This record gives sequence, structure tokens and C-alpha cells, in this order.
Amino acid sequence: MMKLQHKWDEIYRSSPQQAEACEVLRNHRHLLPKQGKALDLACGLGGNALLLAERGLRVEAWDISTVALAQLREQAAIRRLPIDAKQGNIASDSLANHSFDVIVISRFLDRSLCNAIMEALNPEGLLFYQTFTRNKLDKEGPGNPEYLLERNELLRMFSPLSLVYYQENARIGDLRLGNRNEAYYIGQKINPV
Repeated sequence: MMKLQHKWDEIYRSSPQQAEACEVLRNHRHLLPKQGKALDLACGLGGNALLLAERGLRVEAWDISTVALAQLREQAAIRRLPIDAKQGNIASDSLANHSFDVIVISRFLDRSLCNAIMEALNPEGLLFYQTFTRNKLDKEGPGNPEYLLERNELLRMFSPLSLVYYQENARIGDLRLGNRNEAYYIGQKINPV
């Protein structure tokens, strides 16, 4: 864990970035509940956490990077937003005994977490997911296919959830327009009747 933490601490320390919510969350924030508990998983600088807290949700933000979390805590304090930022390695057992009305994951892919993520969603809970695909047009994001989605993979990984929204533009149409590097997914956990 220390080696991975050091890698991400160096990334956040060496290339200053702004905390920005992912596009799938920004464009669909109208779907968020008026109250409840949210998780920004692998939050980085916490752009998603900041948006969720601004919308009135109680927010936990988890990441491995202490540098990123320090910047998030600073932004949360400036904006007077109550965000519980927690440092640690994210694994299936991290999600055990937790429940959330909203989970947001952006630019992070660990396929072994899918079932734990769905288990951590409350009934009627929403999952917002946005990450890079193997069919991306440029070098942005990871190069290792292990961290890139196959075509429609999010649909398969979260098939037990009810599909709310999906977009994967890939190489269709005018390649100068639209996000061509990432898939967007929103699913809802529906209780069986």
C-alpha cells in the first residue's frame, strides 16, 4: 500500500489540479436525493465530494493519497462543507458494513469491488460511474488495459442494478465532439418486489 500511496501522493504533489466533479455527476445532479449519505470512492481531490456536499448530502470521501485528501479537506473548510475524508487502500472489505444512498466513482477501476459496491448501496441508491475505455482516442488516462473498460463493460459489471443512464461514444460519428475516452454509467439499486 505504501508504494501505491507514494505514487499517488507524488502525482498530486507534482501536478497541481483543480477539484472538479466528473461529467456524469455534473450533468445528472438533478437525480440526486435531497438528503442522505454519499461516498466519493477513490476521490482524488474530491470534486465529486464537494458537489455532493453542496447538494446537502452527508459525504465520505475515500482515497489512498494523503496529499489529495489534505487538499480536499482545505477546500471543504473554505466552503464550510462537512466532508469526512478517509485515507486508506480501497478493497472489498473497506465497503463492508457501510451503506450509502449515492456512490460516485470517477477514473478508478477495480473490477473486484463491483459486488461490494452494489452491496453498499441502499435500496433506491444510485451509482454514478465514469472511467476510461480501451477504445479511447488519445493517451489520457492509463495505458494498461487492466485499468480500461471493454466496450459496454460497465453495463455487464453492474447488470443487477436498474440502468438509469449509459453513454460510450467511442469512435462513432464526428470524433471532434463529445467525450470519446470514457464511459458514463448511472444505475439504481431496486429492491425485488
